[in-house]
Amino acid sequence: MSGEIQVTSATQRTRDDRSADVVGKAPAPAPAKPARDAQGVTLNVFSNAFLVLWVVMAAGPLVWVMVNSLRESSDITGSPFGWPTSLSFENFTNAWSDANIGKYALNSLIILCGSLPGTMLLGSMAAYVIARFTFRGNRVVYMLFAGGMMFPIILAVVPLFFVMDNFALLDTRHGIILAYIAYSLPFTTFFMTSFFRTLPGSVAEAALIDGASHTRTFFQIMLPMAKPGLISIGIFNFLGQWNQYFLPLALNSTDPDKALLTQGLAELSVNQGYEGDWGALFAGLTIAMLPILLVYMVFQRQVQEGLTAGAVK
Repeated sequence: MSGEIQVTSATQRTRDDRSADVVGKAPAPAPAKPARDAQGVTLNVFSNAFLVLWVVMAAGPLVWVMVNSLRESSDITGSPFGWPTSLSFENFTNAWSDANIGKYALNSLIILCGSLPGTMLLGSMAAYVIARFTFRGNRVVYMLFAGGMMFPIILAVVPLFFVMDNFALLDTRHGIILAYIAYSLPFTTFFMTSFFRTLPGSVAEAALIDGASHTRTFFQIMLPMAKPGLISIGIFNFLGQWNQYFLPLALNSTDPDKALLTQGLAELSVNQGYEGDWGALFAGLTIAMLPILLVYMVFQRQVQEGLTAGAVK
């Protein structure tokens, strides 16, 4: 019995000595980082540098135009990329009143007040039918709208001119509104069709079971659910129609009472070869850019939500 106690005590001492040795030893060195971590750091540095370069390329011209809009014409011609020696707010007055930029901007705003809601309404209705109803020719109709995005507008401008001339729509505001709607409808329908397919169909089915009509289901249930997509495509249509130049050039008059902002900016740019009022030109460009920047700044979050709404289930 005493021998067993001695063996047990020796075993215990051996374990205690091993524990003391383990405690007394220095911690094991951390394993070296794999080479792929260094590659990831290099890739991140390259990506960030590329993004910084992209921001400079995208925002640089905007900043340059805005800075030159506050400079005198003599400063601009002497040093195009310099900073203003004195602020000249008269450029905006000259562009707004003397060059009729204010009247051109008002005409463009009136056109957009008719074309943008019309595009959104018709495009959403067509997209909802294509996305939610099964009928013969559904795929064909969808592919026609998708093919319309690939059809260059320059190929249709001649027959469009004669069609509008036959219907007495040339040089009229409602004619330009209809042309803008037809121009923007394919992309609007294509985008909203994909968005409506991501919405839960059980909500619409429940509304129909409760006695709601298809029209009420669309306007009171499905359309509010599609608000992020509507805002996103609305921003794109606003940008495209506000900056549209080719259609007004071919279908609209150059009369200041009817001409649009892009036509006015083109006329102002041509006149600089004779007048040399470069400050007014840059001020006019700034006036044209400000609505776009303000709209995007206000609806930036909604645009991002609408573009990523169907990415994650």
